[in-house]
Amino acid sequence: MEQHEVEQKQLLLRMSNELWQDLVVLADKEFRSVNSQIEYLLTQCVNKMKEEKKL
Repeated sequence: MEQHEVEQKQLLLRMSNELWQDLVVLADKEFRSVNSQIEYLLTQCVNKMKEEKKL
């Protein structure tokens, strides 16, 4: 049986403490880790830009 792994990139991201705290609250409400929440939000933003033909 073959396992397919998705290659993921690592990124150092700096942000304000206020933004971090907001992401913690949002991630908790949506039952995600902060990392997963950031990836989700970035994906939503990029998909929207693709739909609007901005990307």
